[in-house]
Amino acid sequence: MAGNRTFSMIKPDAVRDGHSGSILKMIEAAGFRIVSIKLVHLTSEKAGEFYSVHTGKPFYDSLKSIMSESPIVALILEKENAVEDFRKFIGSTNPANAAEGTVRKLFAKSLERNAVHGSDSDENAKIEGDFFFSNLEKF
Repeated sequence: MAGNRTFSMIKPDAVRDGHSGSILKMIEAAGFRIVSIKLVHLTSEKAGEFYSVHTGKPFYDSLKSIMSESPIVALILEKENAVEDFRKFIGSTNPANAAEGTVRKLFAKSLERNAVHGSDSDENAKIEGDFFFSNLEKF
């Protein structure tokens, strides 16, 4: 059974370019409830910890650098079937392949600078949410 919570973050480029409010408005309009929200400036070390699953991949160092350039907005979102629905809502990782009207089609600059992160499974939503928010019950 699919869970009802997911983790997301608005990435540095989108925050720096002033798109956080528009993205948050879209999230709420799509029926997601914001359970927790936090503005965080990741260090390169913390960005590396968060994306440790990608250690050793060619884009890992660039990813750490991009994610520590400026603040991100970390979010716990709630909605029935949250993970799958949110992944559809944000669009393909590559904005060139993202559907019209999705967050990435509207706000992403490139494959690397793709505006938002969304958990890819209920298990990862829990892990990623716990990385930023330690005091949530029933997540």
